[in-house]
Amino acid sequence: MTITYLKRGKSGAARAEDDARVRATVEEVLADIEARGDAAVRDLSAKFDKYEPTSFRLTPSEIEAAISKVAPRDMADIRFAQTQIRRFAEAQRASMTDIEVETLPGVFLGHRNIPVQSVGCYVPGGKFPMVASAHMSVLTASVAGVPRIIASAPPVKGAPHPAIVAAMHLGGAHEIYVLGGMQAVGAMALGTETIKPVDMLVGPGNAYVAEAKRQLYGRVGIDLFAGPTETLLIADDTVDAELCATDLLGQAEHGYNSPAVLITTSHKLAEGTTAEVERLLKILPTAETAGASWRDYGEVILCDTYDEMLSEANFIASEHVQVMTDRDDWFLENMHSYGALFLGPRTNVANGDKVIGTNHTLPTRKAGRYTGGLWVGKFLKTHSYQRITTDAAAAEIGAYGSRLCLLEGFVGHAEQCNIRVRRYGGRNIAYGAAAE
Repeated sequence: MTITYLKRGKSGAARAEDDARVRATVEEVLADIEARGDAAVRDLSAKFDKYEPTSFRLTPSEIEAAISKVAPRDMADIRFAQTQIRRFAEAQRASMTDIEVETLPGVFLGHRNIPVQSVGCYVPGGKFPMVASAHMSVLTASVAGVPRIIASAPPVKGAPHPAIVAAMHLGGAHEIYVLGGMQAVGAMALGTETIKPVDMLVGPGNAYVAEAKRQLYGRVGIDLFAGPTETLLIADDTVDAELCATDLLGQAEHGYNSPAVLITTSHKLAEGTTAEVERLLKILPTAETAGASWRDYGEVILCDTYDEMLSEANFIASEHVQVMTDRDDWFLENMHSYGALFLGPRTNVANGDKVIGTNHTLPTRKAGRYTGGLWVGKFLKTHSYQRITTDAAAAEIGAYGSRLCLLEGFVGHAEQCNIRVRRYGGRNIAYGAAAE
């Protein structure tokens, strides 16, 4: 097996140092919010966003005022995107059915899919106000039937971002806040004097938001650990360097620490893509950000075979995986660790991010090994129930239960079973000795 790194990014040790600094900052901020509530949130908003409104929650009239600033074409595009996302989310929801089965005569087992009762949806702002994240979180929670959906995004240029507010409102948010970063996530999860805490946090964000969600997990549920955007291209000589370089930089512009990786069997494509990246960075308006990501987190990996490319891709477990080869369906069948797949040269991550209908909140940092991305099912809890409807079933299951409880030494457990045997089955059932 021959895998050659033609370009490598930051070392694991350097990335760990960055993580440690973020972790310490977040711990301090969350402790401050828990101790001082609204006062801490206000101080943090002033410090990080230079924003100190009378209330961080938008009133209905403020929502309407913000929406009125959205251009008609932009509003139409938002509605189109939400239609696509809603269609797919509704199809996913329809696939999740409540069930009840009779496993023995008179024994009925079932489950119900029940929505989480309150969800806080974070929508990133900052350098790139991510309107699409409102669709992905708020709208999907709405399709799941969540009864209380609150949404928060940072101010942009000292005011609510009109298109984000429109997307939140159209998606079904019940409360909209203008709060950013750690203070938004902390306030929604921990609660303050004016913000009732939620049961679950969802939505992407920068490294600080991702770390805040990690530290809050357990206090509240989370969708997943969504850190900096990652993109991975699996390509052979069926595509060209311009396409590959464009797709790498298209995701590298997300932030200064967004991994962008090319895996290929073509030495020509590897070298051509590297050269094309450098050419594009001279003309790309977001070159400062994309260039930093490419410099520190960009990688080019040359493999001898498709099996090697598959193995390396599954090991990396990237958030976005673009497959542009002569055997895309083979990768679809054999990839097992990733956030989302984008198959063929006509497909691209940007469509998935914004409009095609799948959800763009996806696992990063190898989390694709054990979880998929945000979808309607993340907002639903599957709860089981049991019902015994006949005396014979109560006695039969009780007898087995009693003996199995005593096998483990749980006498009190056994007696729960025994009393049912005595009441519903008479004395002719062989159950645990505790009742004799």
